[in-house]
Amino acid sequence: MRPLDGVRVLDFTWVVAGPVATRILADLGADVIKVERRGAADFGDRRGGLSGTLTRGKRSVVLDLNRPRGLDLARRLAAVSDVVIDNFSARVMSNLGLDYEELCRLRPDVICVRMTGFGLDGPYRDHVSYGPTLQALTGYTLLMAEPGAPPAGFGYSYSDLAGGNLGALAVLAALWHRRRTGRGQLVDLSQLEAVASLVGPTLLARALDGCASTPTGNASQEEPGAPHGVYPCAGEDRWLAISVFSDEDWARFARALGDPEWTGRFVSRAARLEHAAELDRLVAAWSRTQVAEEAMALLQTAGVAAGVVANAEDLCARDPQLAARGHFVEVPTPEGRTVRIDGPPFLLSDTPARVGGPGPLLGEHTDEVLGELLGCGEEELRALREEGVIG
Repeated sequence: MRPLDGVRVLDFTWVVAGPVATRILADLGADVIKVERRGAADFGDRRGGLSGTLTRGKRSVVLDLNRPRGLDLARRLAAVSDVVIDNFSARVMSNLGLDYEELCRLRPDVICVRMTGFGLDGPYRDHVSYGPTLQALTGYTLLMAEPGAPPAGFGYSYSDLAGGNLGALAVLAALWHRRRTGRGQLVDLSQLEAVASLVGPTLLARALDGCASTPTGNASQEEPGAPHGVYPCAGEDRWLAISVFSDEDWARFARALGDPEWTGRFVSRAARLEHAAELDRLVAAWSRTQVAEEAMALLQTAGVAAGVVANAEDLCARDPQLAARGHFVEVPTPEGRTVRIDGPPFLLSDTPARVGGPGPLLGEHTDEVLGELLGCGEEELRALREEGVIG
């Protein structure tokens, strides 16, 4: 048993934010039917690349929603689904006749989830959004910069993960409400607000104090520390994070390095903070000669806070904690190979979530789903495919 066994989700989401939400629901046992269009763009391997890990355990159905018969099939699928979810801009589902009011006519207790960029009302409701845009609008792009440097931002769309996780949480809340009351509801999720909620206390504090938000780079935001940052190590793009706060921390750091002469100039915290830029240069000169993992072990053994800045290979192939927890799983594909996919990031003792299968090929389950749920026979399916309604 998984927590959402028996729940059916009709999934119109695309790219990343929406698929993250429905991936969580699929891991929890929901039958997620992903409605796709012919020629949909993929991100790598459909079985196990980015597309594969976003769609794992789902069933793919290709419908042409621009054709009346394709739209009719979508409506019939909505009528037998517990949850209907999309992450289009606000006007799209209304234009298709699949907004909440219309869905309620098909199924009165439906849970309709609209994961739009800006919400279903307000002056920006019809604007199209992308992860980097939302991150800039909520201040992350500025806050990620080095002091005095231009805005930097993330190397990926952090906001997609934030919106997706909160989208799944909202679905679970709505399902629990329906279980108690028998009533469905509309979930109006603004991805802008989802991202803003994660930085909200900082924004509010600055607004109330009348202060401008300024980037802090790698400086400590809790208490003054020096050295405090990431330092280059031997090899290509290898880095080590180091944090020293107290004089005792510094004494341990200096001993770990063999008490080189220059460490004597920074015995007091005041000296380290006053000459932090020079200290960073000296620490970096030492770290460039070190293998990141060996330097981390050296400093940690001495009682100094230090850690390798992990890259993808570090996490996927070398991280002992993730390996011990079984975070990455080997999933067999129908073609006889296996793909490695990240699993659910939480463990439930009685009803564990799990990866239900690899990502589906485009339209892999069209006939299966339409036959099973709508009673479409072979001749009807053949006619629909010849007309270009399904794929």
